[in-house]
Amino acid sequence: MATLQGKGGVSEHYAPAANAQGSAEPSEPKHAHGSPEFVSDSGDANTSEGAVTSVDELEASKRGRFAYFKTREFYIVLVLGQILALCLTSTNTFSSLLVAEGTSIPAFQTFFNYVLLNIIYTCFTLYRYGFKRWGRMVLKDGWKYLILAFLDVQGNYFTVLAYRYTTILSAQLINFFAIVTVVIVSFLFLHVRYHITQVAGILICIGGVGILIGSDHLTSATAPLNPISKGDQVKGDLFALLGAFCYGLSNVAEEFLVSKRPLYEVVGQLAFWGMIINGVQAGIFDRAYFRSATWNGKVGGYLVGYTLILAMFYSLAPLMFRLASAAFFNISLLTGNFWGVCIGVKVFGLSIHWMYPIAFVCIIGGLLVYFVGRKVLGEATKPWLGRNQEGGVTGVGTARRRVVKGATVV
Repeated sequence: MATLQGKGGVSEHYAPAANAQGSAEPSEPKHAHGSPEFVSDSGDANTSEGAVTSVDELEASKRGRFAYFKTREFYIVLVLGQILALCLTSTNTFSSLLVAEGTSIPAFQTFFNYVLLNIIYTCFTLYRYGFKRWGRMVLKDGWKYLILAFLDVQGNYFTVLAYRYTTILSAQLINFFAIVTVVIVSFLFLHVRYHITQVAGILICIGGVGILIGSDHLTSATAPLNPISKGDQVKGDLFALLGAFCYGLSNVAEEFLVSKRPLYEVVGQLAFWGMIINGVQAGIFDRAYFRSATWNGKVGGYLVGYTLILAMFYSLAPLMFRLASAAFFNISLLTGNFWGVCIGVKVFGLSIHWMYPIAFVCIIGGLLVYFVGRKVLGEATKPWLGRNQEGGVTGVGTARRRVVKGATVV
């Protein structure tokens, strides 16, 4: 889910991932449009002039507890996180507006997103690989992307479904459960080890969300557009919880895949399988709601806005997974609660309590604390790729790209 080229117009290349025995898989014949194998511009990535040969050499270039703060990548990650938070808040707002118009079609609503992503990224993958190579990739790795797409579709489905029964901010607040899922799964299966400052940063961010919850309890700032019973509120919260769990699993899976494969392949396959799964699910569960839904110019505009912003979100999120991690990605999204109320002031007539700016500053402070003590590469180095990231792709945002070429990320 990211741009296909960096600012310098350098397209990403693919490094063959190591198999279970540690040996690289043999490369396949190159297609006329270009090969996804890992090569440098000069043909030999490891011997290009000025190349950095190890992670240790690169990380030794800047020292100190605030080494990562001195890099451009830190500010890119920080800003990118807020752009993603705004995108997510905007899609949540469109979901609430659709429900207010009498249109609640959680599966069908995200179908157009997968179609749009499929048109963009699968077509580009076919251009790069050719039909035969694409087919072999699907036969070999399609099951991985099928699982990723299933988790992503269910995350979208249950999150959108939650807005039928609960308030916009209630659903957003529950999304912090995705953080717990990401941290536990990353620790157990990807062998990620969190520094004390990272744990502190996560807790500070969650504390900021707690301030938001407290202010909402005092002011009732998140009153729903339509009256919601306690039973429906509980049902909606449970759907939001299930959606957050699926999102957490899909985030970890996507971080793993984009570290090893080209972005256009991952997003293209996610969209390809997601379109099929989502289409079937919409046909089964949304038929009755589709017939009874309100269809007018407003609903059409809301669906277009939802689709375009969600497609942008899907295109930018993998950059965050490469530059940082699924954990930082999720704590960055916590500021979406603040942005949600800011948007709600205009759209839903909500009011901003004086505690909201404090909560926002608290969350941003947690994001800063998270990176204290990190070295130059931050979280771009992935423990499952080897010390020098030799098992990964050398694409935009990866540590492997910087290790091999000594280049900036974008």
